[in-house]
Amino acid sequence: MESFLLLASIYLGAAVLVVPLSVRAGLGSVLGYLGAGILMGPVQGLTGAETGDLHHFAEFGVVLMLFLIGLELEPRALWEMRHKLLGLGGAQVAVTTLVLTAALVALGQSLNVALTLGMLGSLSSTAIVLQTLSEKNLMRSPGGRSGFSVLLTQDIAVIPMLAVIPLLALPSLTATTDPGIYGISNPETALAQAEEATVPIVTLVQQLPGWATTFISLLMVLGTAFLMTLVGLSPALGTFLAGVVLANSEFRHQLEADLKPFKGLLLGLFFMTVGGGINFAVFLREPLTVIGLTLGLMGLKLAVLLAISVPFRLRGHDRWLFGLALAQGGEFGFLIVSFARSADVLPLAAGQMALLVISLSMLLSPLLFIVYDQVEARLKSRAPVRAPDTIDEKGAVIIAGIGRFGQVVNRLVRHSGVPTVVLDSDMATIENLRRFGVKGFFGDPSRPELLQAAGLSQAQVLVVAVDKPEVAVRIVRYARSVRPDIHIVARARDRVHVYELFQAGANDTVRETFDSSVRAGRYVLENMGFSEYEASKMSQAFWRVDRGAMRELAELWVPGQPVYQNAAYVARAQQLERDLETALVDTLYETKVMAAEAAPEPEGPVQPPETPASAKVAMPE
Repeated sequence: MESFLLLASIYLGAAVLVVPLSVRAGLGSVLGYLGAGILMGPVQGLTGAETGDLHHFAEFGVVLMLFLIGLELEPRALWEMRHKLLGLGGAQVAVTTLVLTAALVALGQSLNVALTLGMLGSLSSTAIVLQTLSEKNLMRSPGGRSGFSVLLTQDIAVIPMLAVIPLLALPSLTATTDPGIYGISNPETALAQAEEATVPIVTLVQQLPGWATTFISLLMVLGTAFLMTLVGLSPALGTFLAGVVLANSEFRHQLEADLKPFKGLLLGLFFMTVGGGINFAVFLREPLTVIGLTLGLMGLKLAVLLAISVPFRLRGHDRWLFGLALAQGGEFGFLIVSFARSADVLPLAAGQMALLVISLSMLLSPLLFIVYDQVEARLKSRAPVRAPDTIDEKGAVIIAGIGRFGQVVNRLVRHSGVPTVVLDSDMATIENLRRFGVKGFFGDPSRPELLQAAGLSQAQVLVVAVDKPEVAVRIVRYARSVRPDIHIVARARDRVHVYELFQAGANDTVRETFDSSVRAGRYVLENMGFSEYEASKMSQAFWRVDRGAMRELAELWVPGQPVYQNAAYVARAQQLERDLETALVDTLYETKVMAAEAAPEPEGPVQPPETPASAKVAMPE
């Protein structure tokens, strides 16, 4: 136990040193974890029985990850993904398996060994791909969503693969390895057993009070994993099914919040043990063979992925993201190798080579995302740049940015008989407006020449409603410098953005969610016993006081300095919160007095509401 804890501490210490350097260099955290594992394992020689134990322990990071993925898959979302799951995902697994099998047969492997290796080669790394896509904010892109669908199909395809492998057994071989945490002993009945094992746990969780989930979240996942092993099902896939069942539960978000820290820690440890487990002795004996097989695997997978992406309408950088993200082997490949060895399908040498090729392809996977960044930059540079429209109109009001916010402003002003000139840098948005008879001009509203062409020198009001805060500040600053007299109304994302716009010269700043939030608060008051009149007056008082406080705090705000480090700002914010509470109490008292005076027969003097002993200071938005 002492040596196990010492090894875990050394690995985590290496991660603390190496991973930040990898992230700072733009290589991502996954490559940093793999590099730290290589440094601790093959380089420093810190391997042994404890490393295997540590690897099995770290594999629970994959278990937690698949459980959290299951929580994201509501039945409706799963149904909407059916075409990509069955079509794109099924095509990727089937075509890649056939291509790799054919290539291995051509290289002299027997059909059963080639088919086994082809199946494991069709799988990609769920852990690496999803972690990297999340870090780069690519999960919601078309390429990222397609990649996620394929990864989910691959995880499900493991069950039929494990059902087929025993049929390919080689009687002359002897099983020598442990199938590990992913192993499935009876894949033919796995799904039925999973449902039977999962339902009692789900039923128990649904009966618990909400606060208890904080304490039982991790225990529930580990308990589910244990029950899955008892019924012969993979703990990873079993917990994924449990997550799907709980996707519509009211505890979903609490479970996610409780388990994500554990998932991040264990996944990092998992990547390190993968790097530490790379057998460089085999690599040094046959370096050209290993490199050739690794690059061959990744090249064939990339070719297949790019080819099947065409009929599913993935284009441009999304197509390259889809192909490069999935072009490596995956952690379930370790399962296939182990299971195939235990089922007497793979010879020892072929199994060792397969493990090395999978590990190296996973090691190279983060580099593929760097290649994708280069491809995306090149595609953007080659994309034709559309010239801005010729602006042939001028209006009293210029609206820079016509998203959801700007559209509402434009409709109100234009239908009130005030002419507007609309500018936006998104051609699709401009074309959609034109379909509804609303005229707009394509062009970057932060360019001074376009603002001048739109009539900045004669306009009375400039509305800045662009999405990017830094662009909005730039527009406001330029407009104020050339038109000191123009009235500028600017959309703000949060309080700090309000301060930036105020200092840049905006007359009115509108936080994009402030008014709607005040209205929601008024509805809450109405349903907590306040009359509609009282709730309305109190929300108006809140709006008035908070708006006034914004200007005071804007004068105390120091650019580049966090507000909590500004002593004058914090002190004034605390005082303004107390003033806000006093103003609301006074408003409520006044409304009750007015209601009592309007009543025909008041029953007694109106008592002022009790003021709380202390005011809670709200954090800045």
